[in-house]
Amino acid sequence: MNLIKAVLALVVGATVAIASNNGIAQVAVPALTARVTDLTATLTTDQTAALNQNLQTFESRKGTQIAVLMIPTTAPEAIEQYSLRVAEQWKLGRKKVDDGALLVIAKNDRAMRIEVGYGLEGALNDATSKRIISETISPRFKQGDFYGGITAGIDQIVRVADGEPLPAPSSSPGGNLSNFWGYAPVIFVLAIGLGGVLRAMLGRLPGAVVAGGAVALIAWFVAGGILATVMAGAAVFLLTLTSGGMAGYVGAYGLGAGGLGRGGRGSAGFGGGGGGFGGGGASGRW
Repeated sequence: MNLIKAVLALVVGATVAIASNNGIAQVAVPALTARVTDLTATLTTDQTAALNQNLQTFESRKGTQIAVLMIPTTAPEAIEQYSLRVAEQWKLGRKKVDDGALLVIAKNDRAMRIEVGYGLEGALNDATSKRIISETISPRFKQGDFYGGITAGIDQIVRVADGEPLPAPSSSPGGNLSNFWGYAPVIFVLAIGLGGVLRAMLGRLPGAVVAGGAVALIAWFVAGGILATVMAGAAVFLLTLTSGGMAGYVGAYGLGAGGLGRGGRGSAGFGGGGGGFGGGGASGRW
């Protein structure tokens, strides 16, 4: 089976190379910035957010990365060729664990594919992927219920992947720093007001201590690690102790109008973990 999939991957690569040499434009692979990417404007903002949250929760618990890509068409490529290109570029799943899965939906082509990383092929095998498409997703898509189909399909993928014995998500003394950096702008905006009020009430040093402690507590709940907690608390303590109030924060750290959340790690998006794919999975239509 692995030999067959390796041959399939080589055939896909050769086909892509031939198409490129013949000047046939391929659909670009979008940058991976979220677990759910909808380039067809089919899903609402709330629906996309709900799917993203469910996948993020599963990844935090299991370690497995699952993503959804919805595009108008994969032409001139078949969906199998395009989805493998996406999987190889996005590198979903953990490195050396290869526990990534990708659901690609080509809306105008009425085609979809589940691409499976090496580490999930035992549980989320080709037959199981085919059943999820034909029995769970396709019937809902035929009724025009794309959100329902994606949600139900992802739920099935999660249930199957959950049964695969995989290494537990790695934990470190720093906790989830990506979560912390995502919330960092909000935390520091709160610190601006909190630090100023506490300095006025308690004085420079006591106010800095209390402000730093309060933000450290918030960081602990957000990131769940010692390193993130210490970083946040120390930063706010020093800012409150040494700055000249709100103007000092804004001027020194670029948190003025239009500056919050742009650039830096605070605006960093979702990224793949280095997982590998070899053509496992299944395709279907509706």
